[in-house]
Amino acid sequence: MNYYNIIPRPENIEPRQGVFVLRYDSTITYADEAAKHPAEMLAAYLRPATGYALPVKALPSPSDKIILNASERTPELGSEGYTLEVTQAQIIIRANESTGLFYGVQTLRQLLPPAVFSPFKEDEPWSLPCVKITDRPRFRWRGIMFDEGRHWFGKEYVKRFIDLISLHKYNVFHWHLTENAGWRIDIRHYPKLREIAAWRDKTVIGRADRKPREFDNKPYGGFYTQDDVREIVEYATAHYIKVVPEIEMPGHCQAALAAYPELGCSGGPYEVMDYWDYSDNNFCAGNDAVFEFLNGVLDEICELFPSEYIHIGGDECRKTAWENCPKCRKRMKDENLSDGNKLQSYFIRRIEKYLSSKGRSIVGWDEILEGGPEPKALVMFWLEKASSLEAAVNAHHHVIASLHQYTYFDYYQGDPAKEPLAIGGMLPLEKVYSFEPVPQGVPAGMSKYVIGVQGQIWSQYIKERKHLEYMTFPRACALAEVAWSLPEKDYSGFLRRLVPHLARLDSLDVGYRKLD
Repeated sequence: MNYYNIIPRPENIEPRQGVFVLRYDSTITYADEAAKHPAEMLAAYLRPATGYALPVKALPSPSDKIILNASERTPELGSEGYTLEVTQAQIIIRANESTGLFYGVQTLRQLLPPAVFSPFKEDEPWSLPCVKITDRPRFRWRGIMFDEGRHWFGKEYVKRFIDLISLHKYNVFHWHLTENAGWRIDIRHYPKLREIAAWRDKTVIGRADRKPREFDNKPYGGFYTQDDVREIVEYATAHYIKVVPEIEMPGHCQAALAAYPELGCSGGPYEVMDYWDYSDNNFCAGNDAVFEFLNGVLDEICELFPSEYIHIGGDECRKTAWENCPKCRKRMKDENLSDGNKLQSYFIRRIEKYLSSKGRSIVGWDEILEGGPEPKALVMFWLEKASSLEAAVNAHHHVIASLHQYTYFDYYQGDPAKEPLAIGGMLPLEKVYSFEPVPQGVPAGMSKYVIGVQGQIWSQYIKERKHLEYMTFPRACALAEVAWSLPEKDYSGFLRRLVPHLARLDSLDVGYRKLD
């Protein structure tokens, strides 16, 4: 098994004798049109390091070296499973759909020497061990949340990040685009979002909870044009990743209120937040102009993102402004709402109804349930108690397991005195690996309601690309295995496979944290 250092761990590996040697005259062929794109991706992956411009052709013959076939009829593989068979003469990847072939390609890459991931030509014997692998994912939602509301990383880096997570068989890029501290997407009907909400005058230095706060006094910001967004969505789709945008509401919206202060309860003025903290300023739930604005924003979001799901946030919404707002109090009276939590539920349901009319579904953090059940929502659980997740599952909510104590990659990984500044917490690699997304109290027949797992990268204290990679990897490697592989845990085995995997990340110039 020393040869088969694959992350995430495949479901079944049957070792075979011998090796397959990749040569300059090897040919990649696809047996059907659905296999064409994964075949072309494989050729593109192999070209830089090997120097081989391997031809990709249709209609394989028995003598061809690498064959991809997406016309399997193997129900147990589902849409994302695959088989990979390597003999001394040939490699064949089979799947029911092109998605499975793509994941088979990721596994094939990991069977080659780590230098195959280099962007430069390398002098290596390009061989891989003979094996038969049968593999499929445990969960259908395997996500990473990428926060650009606080710090903005730009189009080219987002595409690099998509490359890295697709290697680990993640299939959801949850793109956190709006915050108190910045709005990162151009909405053409509301130009002040790019002109005002995307920029802050300064940024806090060091910890935001230190008093008095210090600031750098440097303007900061940026946003994605709609053409940028289309390019990123197209790139992600080519890597079999769904992009789920997050437009925060009814809280975490102070940047938008700075641009359009009439949408807040007080009418402003508001500033784009320059430090990291909660805000009492929400969209005014008693003002119909707020819903007109948000519907207009969501119209453009739906045009840009084909995802079935639109994330609407819903977390950390303080109710103070609503309680002191005549319009909100009137709304509560008119709608017979007993408190601020019920008003938030009213807000969420109104947005859910609008998105449903456009054929979309909402995702929200678990606070969207504070005012009562939201039966049509996909709920992303981040708060500490697994019992809340368990209760939601038992109420037949579909949920994503995102409990912060296992999935927040902005937490410290070791002794804070020796680590870069972080928001707090403590999440070492082994704890990520130990995560079991289905709570113990969930009956076997109800586990189907836990449809996925997601890691979070909040960027309050992460402003450089290498720092982001340091915080993300190798913890994202461990969570990838939680999301993809069977639930049985073997941390020592994972570490043995991780060491050569880190050599792959070295070839990709990933600034990961070294193992302790």
